[in-house]
Amino acid sequence: MQLRVYNTLTRQKEDFVPIKPGQAGIYTCGPTVYKYATIGNMRAYIFMDELRRVLEYDGFKVKQVMNITDVGHLVSDADDGEDKMEKSAHETGKTPLEIAAFYTEQFFKDMDALNIKRPTVCPKATENIPEMIAIVQALLDKGYAYETEDGIYFSVEKFPDYGKLSGVNLEEQRHGARVEVNDFKRHPIDFALWKKAQPNHLQQWDSPWGRGFPGWHIECTAMSKKYLGEVFDIHTGGVDHIPIHHENEIAQAECWLGHKAVNYWMHNEFMLIDGGKMSKSLGNTYTVDDIVARGYKPVEFRYFCLNVQYRQKINFTWEALASSKTAYDKLCALLWAHKCSDAPADPAALAAFKERFEFAVNDDLNVPLALGVLWSLVKLPKSADVYKLALCFDKVFALDLDKVTAPKEENIDVPDEVKALADARFAARKAKNWAESDRLREQLAALGFAVKDTADGYELSKK
Repeated sequence: MQLRVYNTLTRQKEDFVPIKPGQAGIYTCGPTVYKYATIGNMRAYIFMDELRRVLEYDGFKVKQVMNITDVGHLVSDADDGEDKMEKSAHETGKTPLEIAAFYTEQFFKDMDALNIKRPTVCPKATENIPEMIAIVQALLDKGYAYETEDGIYFSVEKFPDYGKLSGVNLEEQRHGARVEVNDFKRHPIDFALWKKAQPNHLQQWDSPWGRGFPGWHIECTAMSKKYLGEVFDIHTGGVDHIPIHHENEIAQAECWLGHKAVNYWMHNEFMLIDGGKMSKSLGNTYTVDDIVARGYKPVEFRYFCLNVQYRQKINFTWEALASSKTAYDKLCALLWAHKCSDAPADPAALAAFKERFEFAVNDDLNVPLALGVLWSLVKLPKSADVYKLALCFDKVFALDLDKVTAPKEENIDVPDEVKALADARFAARKAKNWAESDRLREQLAALGFAVKDTADGYELSKK
């Protein structure tokens, strides 16, 4: 089935046509390893993982590259302020190398916990400095960059297509509308390719322009081209990368190479927290460890994320996660019942469900629709064939459906008052006294109990 993806560059869905038949090259902007990744950060990597899994499900051999930024990401988009690694080093008394090693390890632990496949290659910025210097020198030689007292900058006005990804207007930015004006720049949104380091800077390398360190944007261009070639298939990242980081990547890469460097740009939307942004001041910068500390499994958070398509904002609340956990537990219980059945399923029905699933995931990764297909599938009569097809779907979902176990029986203490109300409601239903039945249901709810009618009577559970 033909995969269609939304290309941010063209602002429309397009058929995915790989450069090399049967192969797909993906570059993903990786973490800046100076602090723990938040659950908002991890949504981007779940999206990255879903894309890879759909491609692999479709039979593609995927080469996925994700960088580790361990130098050069400054706190300001204006190329001013401290390097984030440097800032963390000053705050903790540790070296940038120690900080990067610790948070890189933590990041990979989070990836593993969320069933995110590790990329084929995870290059570190600090291990690719010569490649970056070579590109900066080439851009200088071609007249696209200039040297100032504090570094080497790319001249955005030399690239007529600047803004084609984000729609940014250079004239509107002339007076520093987007970023603070840097007196060394010829244009407010010219960006640093290389920064000259002060003697006390903790991370610096020799270059033709003196000791210094790379700009953030040049890192991704150097590493993507090194591991994927001059033109590759897909570049992913969060929507926050569109107006600056990815716009700058396009400009420097196309001016350096003389042609298009990426065929498809794909971006995931933000995760909101209680309807707003994450903020340290609000105390809502949750991590995967915070999820676990609250008693949830990482896979339940993944299930929560899969219920919203990657190009839509998702609103995280603890109540929403609790609901996702309940739904996930119910799904696993239903699948266990299928797993334990020897009855056959209708092959034609299974084939129809498989076709619906494949249509969904190939329609710009419509994973929520694919989950709906799974829920419809598990409502079929119990059969191990249904379970086997669910495991096929789980190659994309990665929800540990191969690990389902018998549901735990919930033993609840039912007070005599509650039992009497439930019996009275059951009698009212038998008498078809619906008004009385509803009134008693409300009384049970007020006492914290839910009642479910069954073929043999009713079941009580705590709300």
